[in-house]
This record gives sequence, structure tokens and C-alpha cells, in this order.
Amino acid sequence: MANRHLSRSIVLQSLFEWDLSGKPEELKAIIDRNVFEFAPGHSDNDFMYLLAETVQRKQTVIDDIITKAAPEWPLEKISNVDRSVLRMGLAELLFGDREQVPPKVAINEAIELAKTFGGENSGKFVNGVLGAVYKEIGEPGKEQISKQKNKKPGIFDEEDITKIPIDKKAGAVVYSVKDGKVYVALVHDVFGYWTLSKGGIEENESLEEGAAREIKEEIGLDIEVQDKLGEIEYMAYHPTQGKIRKQVTFFLGKSEYKELVLEKGTGGLDKASWFEPKDVIDLTIYDDILPLIAKAIEIINSK
Repeated sequence: MANRHLSRSIVLQSLFEWDLSGKPEELKAIIDRNVFEFAPGHSDNDFMYLLAETVQRKQTVIDDIITKAAPEWPLEKISNVDRSVLRMGLAELLFGDREQVPPKVAINEAIELAKTFGGENSGKFVNGVLGAVYKEIGEPGKEQISKQKNKKPGIFDEEDITKIPIDKKAGAVVYSVKDGKVYVALVHDVFGYWTLSKGGIEENESLEEGAAREIKEEIGLDIEVQDKLGEIEYMAYHPTQGKIRKQVTFFLGKSEYKELVLEKGTGGLDKASWFEPKDVIDLTIYDDILPLIAKAIEIINSK
């Protein structure tokens, strides 16, 4: 079998040039030139062409997923190398042949490329983003992986959680009443889940103020913040700060009923819509979000 690590390195170099140049040249031509220059005699064109073509064809979807998995790190601020490695890794992880390239292989190869060609923290950053996506899609192939003894801890392994910095966010279950019927506003992300609007808290801003501002900025609604519904916490990875505990407080918010407009720049989201409570149960919703919606509906019905 051809040296696949070398093939991926050539594709990475080609994607780097293609992205940096503004994409005026055919990607295949760049690959051919790099093979001739750096690996004469290397014959794995079908694999390299397919990987590069998948990145090119699925780039919009892949970039949305990167934005969702690393929301605190805008795509344009990710280094060209790290961005290209992530695109390659996600192309193999999400759209590749898992019989030929198991998910863990795709992730490990991307991490090695990041360590070799990226900066000091590139390997950890790529590990964090791809690891988050891998968990999001249900960790395919995990049951086939035997546990390794003396395994080095990964970025999501347990540690003293009190030492991990906290990033506070706020959001809301937004509802409205129209013609005697209750509706709740949900947003849809690139992973295929309906979820709640949320975002970061600005300096000197309360959680309630932050929730109201984020709803306004994300889906264009002015809300009256009402009851506190609860909190959720999850772990994320920042390229320079490392692990971060994301603590999100959700409120019940009431607004007038009007068309939802998903504002530009809401990375990782692709649409927003109103739903009657009876229809919510049929939607694909995150396990930790559904109880918040259920509690909100209970409170609304009691008012």
C-alpha cells in the first residue's frame, strides 16, 4: 500500500497553497506539481485526488462544523495550516470510507500532520476539535478499539475540574403566543440538531442581559426575560487557552411572534423556526436541551 501519511502531507501542502492563493489554480494541478517536486515516483493519485476533491466539494459544510466545534475561534483566525488540517480530517472522518480509514485513524493522522506542520498548540487544537465532532457523531468504531494500557491522558480525560477556567454563557427558551397557540423558537445546527439560542456574556453584563442580547443578535427577537430554567456545562478546547468549562444558564423568554431571521455570522447554525410544543418531541434535540424545553413548556402552561 502506498505511504498514506506522505499522501496526506502532499494534500495538506496543496490545500495550503490553494487556500493561500485564493484558489485560482486547479487543486489537482497543485497536487501533481507537489508530487513531482517533493515525492517523485509516489503513486497514490486516486487517494490524493479524492481527499482533496472531498475537501473542496464539502468545504462549506466542513467550515460550518469547524465553527460549531470551535465557536470561540473564528475560522478566519485559525492558521492556514490548522484550517487545512481540520478540513482534511473532517473530510475523512465524516465523508470518507470508514472501512479503509477508520475514524480514529483519520483523527490521529490529522493530529500528526498538525504537530509536524503547524504551531506549538496545533496538535492539541486539532485533537480538541476533531474529538468534539467524533463524540457528536456517536463515536463510530469505538467498540472496535481495544483499551491501551498506560495510555496518556487525552484532552477530554478527567482531571481536577476546579483548575479549568470557566466561560459563562446565557440563552433562552423563547416563546410567543399567536391566535391562542403557544410557539417556541429553536435554531438548527450543522450537526442536524435543533437547539436553543445562546452566546457569551460581555463585560459588566448580567446573565439575563446577555441572554436577551444574544437572542436579539442571533434571531432578531426582543425578549422579556422571565424564569431561570437551569444550567448546563460542557468542555471545550481553545487553541491558546486549552480546556475551558462552558457554563450556560438558560432562561424563559417571551417575545412577539414574527418571522425568525438567522443573522449572518451565527456560525454553526443554518436555520431558525417556530414550533408548537406538541411538535417538539419529534425533533432531533440534544439530550441536555430537551429537559429545559419541557420545563419551559410546563411553566408557560401554568401561567
